[in-house]
Amino acid sequence: MFRLASATVLAAVYTQLALGFQTSTFVHNPTVATTKTFALSASVNEINENDTSSYSEDDKSSTISRRNLGVQVKSLISATTLSLLATTTPATAEETAGRKVELVVSNLEGIEGNTGRIVIQTRPEWAPNGVNRFEELTSASFFEECRIFRVLPGFIAQFGINGDPAVQAKFRNNIKDDPVKVGNKKGTVVFATAGPNTRTTQLFINMGDNNFLDKQGFSPIGEVLEGMDVVEKLYAGYGEGQPQGKGPNQGKIQTQGNKYLIPEFPKLSFISKAGFL
Repeated sequence: MFRLASATVLAAVYTQLALGFQTSTFVHNPTVATTKTFALSASVNEINENDTSSYSEDDKSSTISRRNLGVQVKSLISATTLSLLATTTPATAEETAGRKVELVVSNLEGIEGNTGRIVIQTRPEWAPNGVNRFEELTSASFFEECRIFRVLPGFIAQFGINGDPAVQAKFRNNIKDDPVKVGNKKGTVVFATAGPNTRTTQLFINMGDNNFLDKQGFSPIGEVLEGMDVVEKLYAGYGEGQPQGKGPNQGKIQTQGNKYLIPEFPKLSFISKAGFL
């Protein structure tokens, strides 16, 4: 990107000079040239006092000296560079903003028909590998009918095992880790992991500030923009999963899916719809 921008700038400079760039403004009005150079430099916090040097009467000739030519080229490069930055910065910012994913959740508080909405903003600059997988799963409608099988208030709400074992098997390949760039704050969305490079489809939403997870390699991929009040209503009555608790057994979810979960844990909240906004 930098090389391309540099080549574009230089091409613009030499083209204007070759086409007979009007030098009289710089030659007969040296203060204009020097003031422009100073202002442009100041705008990018790279002020160079040498750019504001004055000209003698001998410089006011129709022949461009090497010094004047250098000032003109430098001014033109500065102006063109700033113009390019002005046009490319918004696109770059938009590109790194990620995408918004909406999750419509049913069975809130274990009550049939009680629904809510959670909006997640992905952050590729935090964890590009994780964001790619999350968006891939969203595009494949993977999360629809997924039960939020592990809800521990103040800690996490975990989901991401498909109700159909055949669908789950399609996404069993692991993805590479992302370095932890932001903390596991309340509202961040994170892939579950069992060790280095073991992330697949399971995610959790931090329901509290869990900074101790940072050193364990849990890298947030995004954050809840809307609906943390909905997250707080996810059914938590079954507690920790088996064998530590009485909640769903993850092994059985993997092999049996919703055929195991629905009859034995009917109050679990679940994602009825998932898609991009």
